[in-house]
Amino acid sequence: MVSLAALLLIVLLAGTELLFTGLDVLNLKHGARAIRESESWVRESLDVDDPDRMLAYQRQKTTLSRIQSWLGVVLVLAVVVSGLFGDVVGMLTETGRSTVLQGVGLLIGAVVLSRLFGAPFDLYETFVVEERFGFNNQTLGLWLRDFVIGLVISVAFSAVIGGVVLTAVERLPTLWPVAGWAIVVGFSLLMMVVYPRFIAPLFNDFDPIESGALRDAVDDVFDRAGFECEQVYEMDASRRSSHSNAYFVGFGETKRVVLFDTLVEQMDHDSVQAVLAHELAHWKRGHIWKQLGASAVQMGVVFGFLWWVTTSQWVYEAFALPTVTYAALAIGLLYAGPMLSLLSPLTNRLSLAHEREADDFAAQTMGESESMTRALTTLAGENLSNPFPHPWYAAFHYSHPPIPERIRRLRDGTDGSSRDESTDSASSV
Repeated sequence: MVSLAALLLIVLLAGTELLFTGLDVLNLKHGARAIRESESWVRESLDVDDPDRMLAYQRQKTTLSRIQSWLGVVLVLAVVVSGLFGDVVGMLTETGRSTVLQGVGLLIGAVVLSRLFGAPFDLYETFVVEERFGFNNQTLGLWLRDFVIGLVISVAFSAVIGGVVLTAVERLPTLWPVAGWAIVVGFSLLMMVVYPRFIAPLFNDFDPIESGALRDAVDDVFDRAGFECEQVYEMDASRRSSHSNAYFVGFGETKRVVLFDTLVEQMDHDSVQAVLAHELAHWKRGHIWKQLGASAVQMGVVFGFLWWVTTSQWVYEAFALPTVTYAALAIGLLYAGPMLSLLSPLTNRLSLAHEREADDFAAQTMGESESMTRALTTLAGENLSNPFPHPWYAAFHYSHPPIPERIRRLRDGTDGSSRDESTDSASSV
């Protein structure tokens, strides 16, 4: 007979998945209607010759993602509720190894199985969906190389972080949530330095932009923004995809700006400068540290919840688990995951505010808003992004405001309350 705790887990995981499936359907219908109502704007402003192609891309990406997510939920529930998870933990305890090694072994197994489970979906997305819409530039050999390297990195980091946290659990029975929280937050800080210098170069080449018209444009926007950063790179994103983007990462002497070569190719220098100014705003306005602080608070709540779970006997009884803390931690994370997803409208609010502030900073730095507007329309059009998400869908999934809203704000120089005719159909967003 299924216990009340197991039934609650089923309701939480399946219910959250059902909610997001409903939001997907709502979003696709809303986007299709809005795009057809604003077809001339989509064609002219986003330079999309065939709006139906944009709709088809969104449908196929959404459908594939939701199928993967549903199958993942079904498999997890089958393993946990059937008692198979408890059997695996029992086998680990019988090895006689330390609980830290047992927990690390369980974590590594979960990471490997998760990556293997996701591989077929990623293959289909890359070589069918992305290929069909002209985005994929990847070979199967390159995909396999990325998969193996990504798997090795995931296993290595999981083993290290999991091992350190589980050691804290074993040696600090009353204080381990604080220690675990500090370890995770510290790791997040460390990754801001480690990722761009050591991990990202395993996948892409980063060529310093040291001279030429592009470097002059970069230096110009740095001067306008009052910013100093010698590390500016162009990344060979086109090696894998024609999608474009840019990002800012790091802090102190490790901070760097990265421009995708696809973005440089698709945009004029003024638009590239506007995108760069937008990225610089995240450092100038302290967004990186505010986001890290918000994440730290969120992690503090999660660790508090995990402490309660691991000190409660119900979790061991409900799922027929040996009384080892790492097993209860795994179950606790299954409860925490969907709860964090349901709270995403709250956590997204901070990111939305930061993106609006960064857009404003870009317009101020450039002395006009049209460069940033062109950059946004180019990104939306080239990437076939849905410009008109349903408000409920956007609340859960969007960390950036919808493109029409951002364009209105830039052109109005206000909160976007007055409307431009070219984007008026997005007024419900």
